[in-house]
Amino acid sequence: MSARGHRGRACALAAALLGCRPPVAAPPGTLVVVKELQATWVENFNPFSAGGGARWPTQAGVYEPLFIYNSVQDAFVPWLATEWGWIDGGATLALRLREGVRWSDGAPLTAADVAFTFGLIQREPALDSQGLGPRIAEVLVIDPHTVHLRLKAPFSPALGRVAQVPIVPAHIWTGVADPAGWNNPEPVGSGPFTEVLRFETQVFDLGRNPHHWNPDAALGVERLRLPAMSGNDQANVALIHGEVDWCGTFIPAAQRVFVDRDPANHIDWSPPMGATIFLYANAARAPFDDPAVRKALSLAIDRDQLVRLAMHGTTHGSDGTGLSDKHRAWLDPEALRLGDWVSHDPARAGALLDQAGWKLGEDGLRHDASGATLRAELEVVSGWSDWLRAAQVISVQLRAVGVDAPVRARDFGAWMDGLSRGDFRLSFGWSGDGPTPYDLYAGLLGSAALRPLGEPAASQWHRLADPEADALLTAFEQATDPDEQRRLAVGLQRRFAAVAPAIPLFPSPSWGQANTRWLSGFPSADDPFALLSPHSSPESLLVLSRLHARDEDGS
Repeated sequence: MSARGHRGRACALAAALLGCRPPVAAPPGTLVVVKELQATWVENFNPFSAGGGARWPTQAGVYEPLFIYNSVQDAFVPWLATEWGWIDGGATLALRLREGVRWSDGAPLTAADVAFTFGLIQREPALDSQGLGPRIAEVLVIDPHTVHLRLKAPFSPALGRVAQVPIVPAHIWTGVADPAGWNNPEPVGSGPFTEVLRFETQVFDLGRNPHHWNPDAALGVERLRLPAMSGNDQANVALIHGEVDWCGTFIPAAQRVFVDRDPANHIDWSPPMGATIFLYANAARAPFDDPAVRKALSLAIDRDQLVRLAMHGTTHGSDGTGLSDKHRAWLDPEALRLGDWVSHDPARAGALLDQAGWKLGEDGLRHDASGATLRAELEVVSGWSDWLRAAQVISVQLRAVGVDAPVRARDFGAWMDGLSRGDFRLSFGWSGDGPTPYDLYAGLLGSAALRPLGEPAASQWHRLADPEADALLTAFEQATDPDEQRRLAVGLQRRFAAVAPAIPLFPSPSWGQANTRWLSGFPSADDPFALLSPHSSPESLLVLSRLHARDEDGS
């Protein structure tokens, strides 16, 4: 029986374990991917949809960026643009486009499409997740394959942000009345998979782009299949029993549970190179506007116990800079010393809470002078078993110092909406990420991303800005010398340690698993050409493009 033929038996077994109907058998040449964990699908292929509203791989598979930042190699990879560089003293980004690229409807992709895309995010702030719009002075079409993106002022982090912008066809999007609200059910893109073959609430299939510029991308893969999975547990059963080819999920004891079942074909490579996971305390709501209270909450958390019990040792506790492993080379020893509030010290946590006016009562809880209890629900995404378990551990640890923080699990959409609007008191959340520490600190300390309560924010969910950090961020934006950027990053680390705008917990593992029975080309610890994780977008496009079907002899 072929590798694909085993899917029928695996499907029945997985269905029996899950107590659900078996999914439809995947035809030959189908790459089954689980990236988003949602019980049902809403058809949305708008690459600008906020809060993860677009279906994967809309931003990196249906549409494509100009270039891709490879976090493993710490390098930008040419994609729709083959050349780029700064001119005019760092105020203009000159781009040379790949020739011969066509949209999936056959129309040519030209400089006019690139200019239209950046003009669109200028006109429609809701589409501008990278905050580039206000910084753009104009976009100049020099010739059909050359674009100049002129900024109002030099902005060194722009390269990483431009790399996150999906390019869309002007001839399609010009007629869209509400580009922010459009679900784009029949997308016209430049990526390798653009054709919606079917869309149901439980599964959807995407077929190949008949005009993709790289015919060798995902060679032998005729379609992508995305089954709806409500959480890690359901996804893991399907993965372990051969119903999923590529996944990015938390698997407790992954080596024993997944890899050892089929060492020749099962890959789990999840290095802690993802964004730092934070506990956000809403600084727009008392008492979390007090840095002493935020630091007290942090001191109550035993991060060693947290990563052992909730993350099964797949990562490590954060330090007082909030930096992830991707940016270890930037660490400042003095900032580490100032950020000692990430150590586990319940006695010091209690002393800070006492000083802030929250006294321990006979009931074991903290109360202020009016008798009000220090209570805040800790919000987390339902189905994300690693975060849910981590929240439960932290809830117990906070209770030990008198803080009542019951866990509240919410569906992703409701959680994301509440987080972005500041409608929470305590919440788990990820952080900004990029080639340098700038994006992390801009999202944690900068005023540019700050929005009033009730208004959606792309970052700054905790609603706290620091004037001293603003000055450092502005200087970083204008700095092109790497040594000067490192000096400024030291200042930002020290401001973070002083202000404690959010509570760093651990760097997120870049979850990635693959089943190579019929496909090869996935990255691994032995071949780290990119992150394996499908969550790392648009970097996941590097993986998708390298895949190819095995020959009959397994090669």
